[in-house]
Amino acid sequence: MFNLDTLKTHSRAVAVSAVAVAAIACAGPAEAAPVQLFPFFQPLPVMTAPQPLQPFQPYSAPTYQTAPSEDQDAVETPARFRRQTVSYATREAPGTIIIDTPNTYLYYVLGNGQAIRYGIGVGRDGFTWSGTQSVTKKAEWPDWTPPPEMIQRQPYLPRHMAGGPGNPLGARAMYLGGTVYRIHGTNAPDTIGKHVSSGCIRLTNDDVSDLYSRVNVGTKVIVLPMTERRAELR
Repeated sequence: MFNLDTLKTHSRAVAVSAVAVAAIACAGPAEAAPVQLFPFFQPLPVMTAPQPLQPFQPYSAPTYQTAPSEDQDAVETPARFRRQTVSYATREAPGTIIIDTPNTYLYYVLGNGQAIRYGIGVGRDGFTWSGTQSVTKKAEWPDWTPPPEMIQRQPYLPRHMAGGPGNPLGARAMYLGGTVYRIHGTNAPDTIGKHVSSGCIRLTNDDVSDLYSRVNVGTKVIVLPMTERRAELR
């Protein structure tokens, strides 16, 4: 049979126990961390003093070493050896080339008493020659193969050198008959007006390119001897 007194006694015991548990929970250690009521709120970051602004530095592009200019070693050619049209009396037909060996000039005959005169370098003592030849071949930036007699005199020379700015034959070459001689450019423009070669006729690269554009295969070439003077020094 249901006992009302027993129920009341049990209810009081449960109530007392709940109060005791609550008291214990509230009486925990003082240093315990408080319960975070709103965990989704994060603490604000610590603010630091602003850093002073750095002075403006303009952009500076990196520097690169450039290739040396082709004009850095340019040689000033004396005025009398610069290409120019001059009066020149001759019976030779227009288009003929006349090499004035002693005065180091090359004439390209225009006709009507005129010619284009170029300064040249010619053979050194013992290597000059004279006679009449014709242009049998033309070449741009020619290769150089020193002939055997030159190799014998100068055994240190290369046996073959591909065409290019460093080649002794320069930018253009016109081959004379069946000889070893040529009219050609040079990578040593300071030798114009001098007797320095092994018999070839040399011009500056600019001048030889100009002459090359005027000359055809078959052009007549007259080389005057050292004893014959056909031009006045100016």
